[in-house]
Amino acid sequence: MTIPMQSTPGSSGYLDLYPERKVSFFKNSYILALASVAGIGGLLFGYDTGVISGALLYIKQDFHDVRDSSFLQETIVSMAIAGAIVGAAAGGWINDVFGRKKATLLADVVFAIGAIVMAAAPNSYVLIFGRLFIGLAVGIASVTAPVYIAESSPSEIRGSLVSTNVLMITGGQFISYLINICFTQVPGTWRWMLGVSGVPAVIQFILMLFLPESPRWLFIKNRKDEAVDVISRIYDLARLEDEIDFLTAESEQERHRMNNIRMLDVFKSKEIFLAFLVGGGLLAFQQFAGINTVMYYSPTIVQMAGFHANELALLLSLIVAGMNAAGTVLGIYLIDHAGRKKLALSSLGGVVVSLIILSFTFYKQASSSSSSSSDFYGWIAVLGLAMYIGFFAPGMGPVPWTVNSEIYPEEYRGILGGMSATVCWVSNLIVSESFLSIADGIGVGPTFLILAGIAVVAFLFVLFYVPETKGLTFDEVEVIWKERAWGKNPNTESLLERASQS
Repeated sequence: MTIPMQSTPGSSGYLDLYPERKVSFFKNSYILALASVAGIGGLLFGYDTGVISGALLYIKQDFHDVRDSSFLQETIVSMAIAGAIVGAAAGGWINDVFGRKKATLLADVVFAIGAIVMAAAPNSYVLIFGRLFIGLAVGIASVTAPVYIAESSPSEIRGSLVSTNVLMITGGQFISYLINICFTQVPGTWRWMLGVSGVPAVIQFILMLFLPESPRWLFIKNRKDEAVDVISRIYDLARLEDEIDFLTAESEQERHRMNNIRMLDVFKSKEIFLAFLVGGGLLAFQQFAGINTVMYYSPTIVQMAGFHANELALLLSLIVAGMNAAGTVLGIYLIDHAGRKKLALSSLGGVVVSLIILSFTFYKQASSSSSSSSDFYGWIAVLGLAMYIGFFAPGMGPVPWTVNSEIYPEEYRGILGGMSATVCWVSNLIVSESFLSIADGIGVGPTFLILAGIAVVAFLFVLFYVPETKGLTFDEVEVIWKERAWGKNPNTESLLERASQS
């Protein structure tokens, strides 16, 4: 497959010829509105991740069966992830059949129902059921938001805009810790913490009613007039006609191919399967490197470090969550400047060092006999957590989701988006359901050392298997997979060189 490097609308080569057609990230308020509202789906995920970590401290006080069982604590946390697995798996199909907008609205309704069930839960089992509902919604949103943003964004700012979804995740986590602290002295503590989680869903539902469907999906469904109306708000007049012609031609081919696409086809096409291995692998390593272990159990880890008061544990965890959000802001800038691959590699390098520090600190604290030494190592552990987040957030936070929004051909984007998100949530479930049990069995220090080993493997995976996609169009990325599957060609060589230098 040959891409005309100087004439493809949306490519960097095309924009180099016509610099006046570039889209300003800060001036185009319409694109920012689309990305921000869609990114509230990330806020739902982030809030749920953070709020349960603090609420769990108070759930244990009200439900004695939870207090006495690490398994029940893990189940309350991880049942949302189990629901997310189902939601992500179904989300790809929902996106393809009903569109990105309706998928988002459905996720909001389910999330609000789950929040009400959790807030009113009379026992741990009803609470777990409410967590399942929350998970279904988060799973659908995790598939939908990155794709909606990517399909509504010009390629030159696509990475930054997709990363706003990750910023909303980390921002949601930070907000959840603030909410946790605000409700520590309020009767009903954890019920308020969990019930408030329905507010972002209601806000997104209302705002989404006023936003359009993804223009690419509209073209695929042969609703050209609606699609033209949407992209006319995204591109300048000088570039609009080229974009319409490009998407029209592309959609005619993809419409034919999508009608014949089945999940088994992913495994029959060598280049598509390679793309899935990279996308799913990145999301799996994102989870197995421990990020949601830290975010789900941050207050619990702080208590393990020796800070036993609930309020102090939440306050120190708030600092960690704040660094997570700040690091994501940095990542939004770097992802379209440094590139996806370099950012992921530097991030993982720092993650490995941080996890080794955490492992060593907990090992020394466990063997320490004096309270002063224990307090010293406790503060080092908190510093290690902050370092971990500081390195993880700018790179391995946004990069896997951005890459997954870019590397799949349109006709496979719904299916592979759902499959990759399912991989993410299964990995998340394994980590969150096992962390406390493993830590109880072998110790906190060795548990963090295992995570460090996984991060090393992730570094090698990114180094050897993940291509740089910065500045490339969807069609240009597809060329890379064809090259990897069937052999190199001069056109692909120039693509890879341009991606590394742009």
